Amino acid sequence: MDDNALLDAWRGGDKRAGSALFARHYTLVHRFFRSKVDAPQLGDLIQNTFLACVEGRERYQGSGRFHSYLLGIAYRLLCRHYRASRRERARFDFTTMSACDLAPSPSQVMVARGEQRLLLAALRRIPVDHQVMLELFYWEGFTAAASAEVLGIPVGTAKSRIRRARQLLHAQLEALAEDPALLASTMMDLDGWARGLRERVGQLDG
Repeated sequence: MDDNALLDAWRGGDKRAGSALFARHYTLVHRFFRSKVDAPQLGDLIQNTFLACVEGRERYQGSGRFHSYLLGIAYRLLCRHYRASRRERARFDFTTMSACDLAPSPSQVMVARGEQRLLLAALRRIPVDHQVMLELFYWEGFTAAASAEVLGIPVGTAKSRIRRARQLLHAQLEALAEDPALLASTMMDLDGWARGLRERVGQLDG
């Protein structure tokens, strides 16, 4: 069964369909949250994403990519989680605040290669919305249009944000790298290191 059929069946009360959909997309949602939230909140955010998915009948009628719909829910829950954890909610800006500012102790990701450790640290130090854009681009293969759907922004804004996110990432890599050789190695094959980091973040060992 495809995703839409499983979702319809789950909404109709078929718990086995829900379990199948959960198993199929758990790693995707786990990977989305793992680099952005503290370990104790990880499980609840994943569970709440799937709960909101099955309860949101009126918001998804089978058009568009199911991945985009699911990650859109995850993104909104992430924003809500961050706002709930801070007192100055009115001044909260996801285009300036980073995951490192908001979740200083993320679920541990065991990364052996220095290039991947540097890349993960740099990603967590750029603004949340920019981090999300780069992870969608590098890790999930999303286009600007698909990323715009997740964040609920115009496609033109998404394209601009991807360009700006790359600039911010490069600046953080340069600021964090203590070894010029490590920086050069990371920058030389940024796409490759990003793909490898995707696999590490997606593993269920944390």
